[in-house]
Amino acid sequence: MNSLSRTLTLLALAAVPFLSSAQTAPAPAAAPAAAAKAPPAPTLEQRVAGLEAYVGNTDPTAPLKVAKDKDGNATIPEGLTTASVGVAGPGHNAFMMICAALVLFMTLPGLFLFYGGLVRSKNVLSVVAQCFGLAGLVAILWWAFGYSLVFGKNFGGTFLGHIFGGSEFFFFEGVTSAPNTDYAYWLSQNVFAMYQLMFAIITPALIVGAIAERMKFSAVMLFMLGWMFLVYFPMAHAIWGITGDMNGVWNAGASIKAIDFAGGTVVHMTSGWSALLLCIILGPRLGFGKKAMTPHSMVLCAVGTGILWVGWYGFNAGSALAADGVAAQAFMTTTLAAAVAAFTWAALEWVLRKHASILGLCSGAVAGLVVITPAAGFVSASGAVLIGVLAGVVPFLAVVYLKSKLGYDDALDTFGVHAVGGTLGAILTGALATVDANANLATNLKDIVGKTLVTEQFKAIAVTLVLSLVVTAILAYLIKATIGLRPTEEEEARGLDISDHGEEGYSHNS
Repeated sequence: MNSLSRTLTLLALAAVPFLSSAQTAPAPAAAPAAAAKAPPAPTLEQRVAGLEAYVGNTDPTAPLKVAKDKDGNATIPEGLTTASVGVAGPGHNAFMMICAALVLFMTLPGLFLFYGGLVRSKNVLSVVAQCFGLAGLVAILWWAFGYSLVFGKNFGGTFLGHIFGGSEFFFFEGVTSAPNTDYAYWLSQNVFAMYQLMFAIITPALIVGAIAERMKFSAVMLFMLGWMFLVYFPMAHAIWGITGDMNGVWNAGASIKAIDFAGGTVVHMTSGWSALLLCIILGPRLGFGKKAMTPHSMVLCAVGTGILWVGWYGFNAGSALAADGVAAQAFMTTTLAAAVAAFTWAALEWVLRKHASILGLCSGAVAGLVVITPAAGFVSASGAVLIGVLAGVVPFLAVVYLKSKLGYDDALDTFGVHAVGGTLGAILTGALATVDANANLATNLKDIVGKTLVTEQFKAIAVTLVLSLVVTAILAYLIKATIGLRPTEEEEARGLDISDHGEEGYSHNS
C-alpha cells in the first residue's frame, strides 16, 4: 500500500509542469459571433404550419395563430412565421413541370398536326416549320426580355409601367429555383417562367392558321418578332402581371378589373383578331373560291385535335399554378366544355347537313376549349356545360356563315374559332364567374362578381381589339413595303414546302 502511495505521489509531482503550462497558454481565438450563433431550429408549430401551407397552397410567411394557455397567455410569439419561406414545394413543382410540357405538346406536335392536316399536302411542312421557328424565336425573346416585361414590376409607378412590368429579370437574372411569391408561394420561379414561355410560344403560332399556304417564312418570323413586343408582352402584363392595369384578381389598383384565368384575351383574342386583319391585308390564296382547297389529311387533323385536348389540361388546370383545388376545378370545367361543344357542333351539322363530320367534331372540341379558357378556374360545372353549348353554336355560325358571307380567306378558321370563341369566353366569364368556384375572386372583386364584372370584361375586350388590330396593320404594311409578305405566284402554286424549305412532306418515289 505504501509503495502504491509513493508511486502516485511521484506521478502527480511529475505532471505539475505540464498542468502549469496548459493553464498559462493563450486561449484559442474565439469564433466570430455570427458563426457561433446557429439559426434556431424550427419549432414544431412552425413545421406543422409550413406543411399546412404547402398542402393548402397558402402563404408560408403568414403569422401563425397565437396559442393560449389556460391563463390566456400566448405560448407562441406574435408574428412568428413558418420555417419554409422561399422553399419550393416538390409536388407543386412536379405538377407544373408536367403542365409546361403539356402546353408545349399543344404546339409541338398538336397544333402543327391539326393545322398541317387541314392544308394541302404541298404546304404541310411550311406549317410545321412556322410552329418550330416560332418556338425558337419566342424562347430567345422570353429569356432576354419577355419574361421580365410581363412579370417584372420595377417599372411600377412610371408611364412605362402601364405597358410593361419591369427589367429586373432580363436574361433571366435572378430567375432561380426559389419562388417568386408575387405569383406562387410554392412554385420555383424558373419553372413558372418556363410554364409561361409555353403560352408565349403557342399564341403567335395560332395566327399561322389564318395565313396558311401564302405567307413567306421570313415574313412570318419578322411579323411575329414585332407582334410579341407590341401585342403579346403588353397584354400578358396587363392581365397577369402583378402590377398589370387589367389584373382584377390580384392588383387592387387595376384600372380595369377584368379576369382571365388562362388566356381568353391574352392568347385567343389577340391571335384571332390579329389573324383576321393579317389575312385580309395578305389577300386570299391563289384560286380561292374557284377551286377546292380541301384538307389533305383529316387523320392528321384528328390526331392533332386529340393532342390539343390533352395538352389543354396543362393550359387550363396548370394556370392555377399549383396542384390544388382551383386546378381540379379547371380540369373538370375544361373537360365538360370541350366535350359538350364537340357534341353540339356535330349535332348542328347533323340537323343542317344530315351528317356529322370529323372536321366538325374537331372544330367543336377546339372551340369548347377556347371558350372555357378564360373561365376554367372561375365557373361551376353547370356554367361549363352552358359554355360548351354556346361554344358549339356561336363559332359554328362564324365559321360556316359569317366567313362565306364576308368572303375573307381565313384558311383554317383561326378567326372563327379563336377570335370569336375568345371574345365569347371573356364575356361569359364575366357573367358566370362565382366565388364558390374560386375564393380568390373575393380578394379584390367581391363587390362586382355577379354584378358589374361583365362590364369590366367588355372594357378589356375593347383594349384587346384596338391593340391587336392597330399593331397588326402597322406591322403588316411595313413588312409588305420592305421584304414583302407573299411568295411569287409561281412559288405559291408550287407550294411553300419547296419554295421556303426545299423539302416535301411526302415522297412519291418508289
